[in-house]
Amino acid sequence: MSGAPCISLEGISKCFGKGEKTVRALDGVSIEIAPGLITGLVGPDGAGKTTLLRIITGLLRPDEGRVAVLGFDATRQPQELAASLGYMPQRFGLYEDLTVAENLDLYADLQGAPKGERAARFSELLHMAGLASFRERLSGNLSGGMKQKLGLVCTLVGSPRLLLLDEPTVGVDPLSRRELWAILFRLRDEKGLSIFVSTSYLEEAERCQQVVLLSKGRLLSVGVPAEIAAQAAGRTFRVESNELGPRALHSRLARMPGVLSSSIEGTAVRVLVAGGSLSGRLEEGGLGGCRAEPVAPRFSDAFLAALGEKEESQGNSRVPGTALAEHPRRSGEDVIVVRDLSRFFGKFEAVKKISFHVRAGEVFSLLGPNGAGKSTTFRMLCGLLPPSSGLARVAGVDLRTGAASARARIGYVAQKFSLYASLTVRQNMQFFARAYGLPPKKQAERIGWAEEEFGLAPYRGADAEALPLGFKQRLALACALLHEPDVLFLDEPTSGMDPFAREELWLRIGEMAQQGVTVLVTTHHLEEAEFCDRLIIIAEGRILAEGSPDEIKAPFRTAQTPEPSMEEAFVRLIERSRGEG
Repeated sequence: MSGAPCISLEGISKCFGKGEKTVRALDGVSIEIAPGLITGLVGPDGAGKTTLLRIITGLLRPDEGRVAVLGFDATRQPQELAASLGYMPQRFGLYEDLTVAENLDLYADLQGAPKGERAARFSELLHMAGLASFRERLSGNLSGGMKQKLGLVCTLVGSPRLLLLDEPTVGVDPLSRRELWAILFRLRDEKGLSIFVSTSYLEEAERCQQVVLLSKGRLLSVGVPAEIAAQAAGRTFRVESNELGPRALHSRLARMPGVLSSSIEGTAVRVLVAGGSLSGRLEEGGLGGCRAEPVAPRFSDAFLAALGEKEESQGNSRVPGTALAEHPRRSGEDVIVVRDLSRFFGKFEAVKKISFHVRAGEVFSLLGPNGAGKSTTFRMLCGLLPPSSGLARVAGVDLRTGAASARARIGYVAQKFSLYASLTVRQNMQFFARAYGLPPKKQAERIGWAEEEFGLAPYRGADAEALPLGFKQRLALACALLHEPDVLFLDEPTSGMDPFAREELWLRIGEMAQQGVTVLVTTHHLEEAEFCDRLIIIAEGRILAEGSPDEIKAPFRTAQTPEPSMEEAFVRLIERSRGEG
């Protein structure tokens, strides 16, 4: 596109801290972004994405370099720039005790929107976002996806020329993510708006017209997603085995030298290699009998390949197959039994007589849109919320009468990690070990295991709040496993995490399941459902579908789409249920 760039960065560097604690968040970043495009910003945890966006807005001053945005010098003219800029940070400040309309009025005042133009502007934006019928609803009573759309609408009331979005879809269900992206495409196509958006969902970055890749504060690449994906040509394969199941095969392949990334897809494992022959690596790793066929590269493959060898989230921690205690449960035994389970909040029925069961050593997933009842079900099964009616039995204990005893056999990682931010890594583990009632000798033994197993020893004296997101997740999981639970509950544990950290988590989950631990997990990354043995999809408190990933996708196979994705099946199921409703 012709014309001056809407964003021009030249040699941008930024450091935080002093002395030995200095962190270089950005290191000599230079990019130019053309107007009228949707540009994606991706990178692993700690890459510098948020710092870069805040420098572009003028909220942070770079230590070195020049920042020109929409023709303004962002460091010298922040006030002039603000009038033409819309910025939605990760935690956008909606006022939950105000209605949708009142939030719009407030942000219109803050952005100086002309009062005579507000009614038409509000109507246009609310209609575009599907919020027109919710003007008088308190924003605190909106679903997560609706809150994000309202945040976007509030950002747009001042008619900006450039929109900056920092991880706008984190924690948002797939259908709401699609709706939010449809709004972005419409803003680009109909309004000519320039959009710069950071995201941890690589499939979202693939929808952008161009992508900026950052790692450890340095620029890795800028380009069109398809062209970047082509850089991984010849390095992606689909591997199958007649002797090993997908989970065991994934575990073996993930540790193989030269394998940068691996993920379960149906009965096979998809791998990205650093280069060279895969067949030779399979022979050396004792997997010579496996079948490997090349597959077309994706943008995510090129992103991971651009980062080179596995980063700290993979390289600094091995995942030994014997680290967890064996759980001598009979194969096929039901560890979780749910029958006609309901939960009311006042007159509102959040969970409506659902029934399912989970066997020992299974990885079982609860999927659903925001507000579907997943977290309520989760909290009931963890003993944190009493059921209104029905049966909920975990590890042989009826939660209506023995929740406290059941909790001793459960490990739980909450959606927002239950860590004590001001305590160190070691102090957090000591607190949880004592809370689980471990004797002093066992505490020392299990904490030592956790530090080695999760690569936390170098961070034992660091405050939990100072850890990168991937390491916070490691610490939360380590704390949940200190007492060697029979059942592990993970509530959206990968939300906002980079692909390396997500892959590490799912490798650990698979190996824990092989050792007998039963895992119940919720996630909004629907490709992760392929790692599960079975799953249910919930909407409005009811179960829409139950089965293996292949069984869930089967009804949506057509001649045009012989291999539908889990996201496609999920969206179709939710849309169908809403249509019937």
